[in-house]
Amino acid sequence: MSPTVISDTPESWDVVESKERFSGYVIRVVTDTVRMPRDEVADRDYVVHPGSVAVLALDDLDRVLMIRQYRHPTRRLMWELPAGIRDVAGESLVDGAARELAEEAGYRAATWHTLVDLRTSPGMSDERIRVFLARDLTKIPDEENGFVHRHEEVDMPVEWVPLPDAVEKALMGMIHNSPAVAGILAAYAASVEGFATLRPADAPEA
Repeated sequence: MSPTVISDTPESWDVVESKERFSGYVIRVVTDTVRMPRDEVADRDYVVHPGSVAVLALDDLDRVLMIRQYRHPTRRLMWELPAGIRDVAGESLVDGAARELAEEAGYRAATWHTLVDLRTSPGMSDERIRVFLARDLTKIPDEENGFVHRHEEVDMPVEWVPLPDAVEKALMGMIHNSPAVAGILAAYAASVEGFATLRPADAPEA
């Protein structure tokens, strides 16, 4: 008996009917009536999302760049990685990640790798997040960084957290943001091999 290959694969079941319930600035909510096994049908509600990118920036001292941002649905100030939605037409994922790192934290990176790909909540959303590892960092001079922070990003602090400490905080339930937790744990695991097993920054998304 051949072993089961553990890898997510594309699959699309027949949609009998689809209804849009809500359309907002970023997301839509739809209900699909899906044909299930044994010729049954069932309704599935989910959020249609443009997707996101996030950046685990690691400096020469193996410290993770983290920012703290207010997240209204959770009613929390949450420690996160620089991140943003895929909202620029034609922009590659790594270019979007570099833009977010510059805008939210004021840094550039010379070395980029794909760290981990996430489906944040596949039972209720189609959102995809690619988390990049960014290294060889340089601070962008203030006079070159004209990005204006607004709304939740006003007075957003930037902190450097040693990677082992970040792992401990994630495991102790002190960091809850899903791409931050996944990125921290993935970076710690990949560091064992000196990051040699990571995919290139332009690796295709499954």
